[in-house]
Amino acid sequence: MPIVRVALDVPLATLFDYVLADGIAVPGQRVIVPFGRKQVVGVVMECAADSDLAAERIKPVVRVLDEIPPLPAELLTLLRFCSDYYHHPLGATVLSALPVRLRSSEPVTFKEALQYTLSVSGCTLDLSQLPRRKVVQHRILTALQAGALSAAQLRALSPSAPSVLKALLQAGWVEALSPGLSPASVRGEQIAFNNAHTLTAAQQQAVDAVMQAQGYGCFLLHGVTGSGKTEIYVHLMHQMLQRGGQVLLLVPEINLTPQLENYFCSRFPDAELASLHSGLADGARTQNWLRAQSGQARIVLGTRLAVFTPLPQLALVIVDEEHDASFKQQDGLRYSARDVAIFRANQRGVPIMLGSATPSLESYYNAQAGRYRLLQLTERAVAQAQLPTVRCINISNAALQHGISEQLLSALGQCLQRGEQSLVFINRRGYAPVLMCTACGWLSDCPNCAGKLVLHLQDRRLRCHHCGHQARVPHACPGCGNTDLQPVGIGTQRVESALQEYFPKARILRVDRDSTRNKGAWNAMRRQIHDEAVDILVGTQILAKGHDFPNLTLVGVLNPDSALYSSDFRASEKLYAQLAQVAGRAGRAGKPGEVLIQTAFPDHPLFSALREHDYDRWAKILLAERQSAGFPPFVYQAML
Repeated sequence: MPIVRVALDVPLATLFDYVLADGIAVPGQRVIVPFGRKQVVGVVMECAADSDLAAERIKPVVRVLDEIPPLPAELLTLLRFCSDYYHHPLGATVLSALPVRLRSSEPVTFKEALQYTLSVSGCTLDLSQLPRRKVVQHRILTALQAGALSAAQLRALSPSAPSVLKALLQAGWVEALSPGLSPASVRGEQIAFNNAHTLTAAQQQAVDAVMQAQGYGCFLLHGVTGSGKTEIYVHLMHQMLQRGGQVLLLVPEINLTPQLENYFCSRFPDAELASLHSGLADGARTQNWLRAQSGQARIVLGTRLAVFTPLPQLALVIVDEEHDASFKQQDGLRYSARDVAIFRANQRGVPIMLGSATPSLESYYNAQAGRYRLLQLTERAVAQAQLPTVRCINISNAALQHGISEQLLSALGQCLQRGEQSLVFINRRGYAPVLMCTACGWLSDCPNCAGKLVLHLQDRRLRCHHCGHQARVPHACPGCGNTDLQPVGIGTQRVESALQEYFPKARILRVDRDSTRNKGAWNAMRRQIHDEAVDILVGTQILAKGHDFPNLTLVGVLNPDSALYSSDFRASEKLYAQLAQVAGRAGRAGKPGEVLIQTAFPDHPLFSALREHDYDRWAKILLAERQSAGFPPFVYQAML
């Protein structure tokens, strides 16, 4: 009887031999096998005629799970490479790349996604006759006038969209297309492309360079914030979709996916898009993964784990914000999704584009050395939009009110008077980084790790942002019994409460991991910002990446200096990237933007480069430092 070698999710760097008593199994097939006292799901990696083990020691396969196609050989090769390169057990590598539902023995069925479109009566409906209180109905019907949408796209319009859609179907105004029939195939057309923007000369050169590449090529798109990198992605995607290919687009943040999903759906109304990120429920994530595997999803948009999605017609890979540390997995298989994406594109023989306003030094060095091709966008895409003016406020001898200087408060007040939006950026959530006893010097240390417990005043909790430990705020010092415990430092909650005191009539919105924890919270906040129902934003790095808020003209940055003291040799590189990204939120439309950075070191070369918007100069300084110190990218480093 044939032998199959199976990868199991166990911390052992080996495959396990099983005998196949009945049925057929091929590499990539999921199987249920006995392991110890339980039965587990594994993936067949090899088939063999014999085994080194004695026949009586080889257990039989319990069941072959054949309701979905096996994993393709290309993906198995990629996973073998990751297991070898990142020194992680092959079984754990293979199983971690699958959605949670596919790691269990529960039966999985592929549900083809329905598309919804206006019926004949819906097309003739006068929306002005609907009651004004039917806001979601208005929103759905208006969206469907532009073209058919999937259930996922409609859910992005409102949390109550499923129940409203049911009512519209019953009323006969909306109809569902048969599974497997896309709106494009119904109308007998090619995939529609909403060419909303004309490319600039620099953008067109970047698109042409990628399209002229034969097979694999790695392109580093270095464009200033607001230079239209997304527009280049859209035009490249259009070319690849017209050729019948699939596109994989990786982004660093879950919070960026709804915004990009809506944008790409509006530009490609007929192309099916699947999102893959940890914010999805297990069932939805499995279905999107299966749609990608079947080739039904033409565009796959996801965070780092989406790099392992099987894509039979993969034609283009895009990694947006390629410098971002979120592309690195911090536990289990500690892979870099950017590097795995480059290997995958090379393996498949397709082009890959890495986009960033502040490329990682490794990518920049590779572009300078000729391993990647450098494409540059030096101006903003909107003709009248200029890069923001960056100024440093010297706080070494200044009096601060809750960490905010008088100059920044004055600028915020002027911005309010002009009716424009502003952003106060501090990359520290909570009320204060630490609670301290004024008598004995006790600090709120975490009992489980080396971190500090951060004060969250609204729910009166101390939380560790590293290991997740929580505790109540003590009434008195655990060390000496003193009741005078003071918050030290500032976080987003403290800045928010301070600004509410200074500007009582201003509409202030805090955006951090705490305020966006609930499902749909960030979508609602984003809509508020775009509807100009917010005057001042207070937020962390969630707001720094990729967002386009046309009325936002002022950015204030609090407390960036801590990164200059860090023992991490990449700290200053990350700080420049973070500040350049958050500065890029200002002045993206026709209004001039201004960035005020509070620092005790205004003459530091990092801030000088920021003021000049000169990434190249800063990168050369850092590369010279790295070379003299013997750090990457001039050497390899490994942590064991």
